[in-house]
Amino acid sequence: MDSRADHSTEEPGDESVVCSRCGAVAEGVQRITWTFSVEDGVRRYFCDDCARANIRSIEGRLDSSWW
Repeated sequence: MDSRADHSTEEPGDESVVCSRCGAVAEGVQRITWTFSVEDGVRRYFCDDCARANIRSIEGRLDSSWW
């Protein structure tokens, strides 16, 4: 029996991905340019515009609530 917790790392399927910052919707291959972070166990996606505008905070591993 495996006692490790099940941490799902599923990629989004056919559903739309929404930017956690501005609400933009990614469709199809557009998601390739998006980034994500895991904050408090929740995966948050960010469009390329929001990611570029906040790259220093992302690289500094600040939660999105700080930027």
